[in-house]
Amino acid sequence: MSAPAPRTPPRLLTIAGSDSGGGAGLQADLKTFAAHGAYGMSAVTALTAQNTREVRAVHAVPPEMVAAQIDAVFEDIGVDAVKIGMLANAAIVRTVADRLREHARGIPIVLDPVLVAKSGDALLAADAVAALIEELLPLATLVTPNLPELARLTGRPVDTEEERRAAAAALSSGSVLAKGGHAEGSAVVDLLWEPEGERWHRFAAPRLPGRACHGTGCTLAAAIAARLARGEPLPRAVAGAIAYLRGALSAAYPLGGGHGPVDHLYRLREES
Repeated sequence: MSAPAPRTPPRLLTIAGSDSGGGAGLQADLKTFAAHGAYGMSAVTALTAQNTREVRAVHAVPPEMVAAQIDAVFEDIGVDAVKIGMLANAAIVRTVADRLREHARGIPIVLDPVLVAKSGDALLAADAVAALIEELLPLATLVTPNLPELARLTGRPVDTEEERRAAAAALSSGSVLAKGGHAEGSAVVDLLWEPEGERWHRFAAPRLPGRACHGTGCTLAAAIAARLARGEPLPRAVAGAIAYLRGALSAAYPLGGGHGPVDHLYRLREES
């Protein structure tokens, strides 16, 4: 009797910048993929010298090298879902859009429109915002802006929940998750807009205390991508990713003197 064929895990590609502190960027994405039982791969768009306090330097990868990484992964291993993070400049944005139009038809693409780091340092050049809107938003299955990003990308106010709904619906032809972590209040309210069927989903949970929140946007988007890759419907994937992130926040360890990292692998520690 022959042995059963080994199970192939979902194959996830992150297209993002490297965080030398390990809490955000592709490092957070790969840890999140692993926590969801997925096989993670990466196309590096930029190298950053950063820690929990600041981004000290950014070195963008040449666009042709970004393209080569994406091509190499798709043409051999294959990809079941893509998560996009920091893209640094307009040339990289256009390159990523070009390669995804070539390779990624029919697979989920989760775009986290990273504009500014938690420290306040810019991670996307000003002239790249228009390219992001024109080139990548139409390709995304889901866009996951926080409130400052939503306001900048749409030019609309986001002070009230109704304003956030209007801005999210105006942002993209695809689905949008307007993250509420930057809003005031004792609860965090995330709003998911699904244009197909014109459905809203509201996710509310008590705000967790503490400063260990570095990389939360990367982590949430990566978790959603991992869940979409294994076939979960979007609302269920978002709800599961939010629950996972809350667990990682609750288990965060006190590293560094600024916004520390969450514990992406907290479930493994709970089981040990």
